[in-house]
Amino acid sequence: MAKKHIAERRSGCPLSVSLERFGDRWSLLIVRDLMVRGYRTFSEFQHSGEGIATNILSDRLRKLEEAGILNTEPSEEDGRSGHYRLTRKGIALAPVLLELLIWSARHEKTAAPCSFIDLMDRSRESVLAEVYRRWEQRDPTPLIPPFTVQSQGTFPAKPARRTAKPAPRCMKPAARSRQKSPR
Repeated sequence: MAKKHIAERRSGCPLSVSLERFGDRWSLLIVRDLMVRGYRTFSEFQHSGEGIATNILSDRLRKLEEAGILNTEPSEEDGRSGHYRLTRKGIALAPVLLELLIWSARHEKTAAPCSFIDLMDRSRESVLAEVYRRWEQRDPTPLIPPFTVQSQGTFPAKPARRTAKPAPRCMKPAARSRQKSPR
């Protein structure tokens, strides 16, 4: 099969090249689901709670495979169906996703429990070691839960309704102490 023409890059800047690869919200969410939620099938991605349309999901999976971020392997249970798996290039995104998760919870309103973010923040090396271990051993056990408004105390939780308000930002302890206390 002939390779498709690759469009010229806007620039040689590594950040620009990265954004050309992951400049949409779906690609990194698919990588996240493969990396830390243990998803392997089209159906699992489709029902992840993010609301991705099947045509978009198919397109992003194809693009990620063409880019060498993931590959497809025959299912051990049913050789007619395929399981998606991150490649070495794909699993190398683990530190990036961890930093984005922590940054977002520190600076934006999210449904991630602050205690969970604090633990991830303090334990970066061990979190990454566990991500890599699960990848090497093909362990699909979820590492992080879906973050929903209902997940504030227990995991796993049911998907949140779209009208639910996110939890407050998980600012670092030093930043919290500088805030005025409500009276």
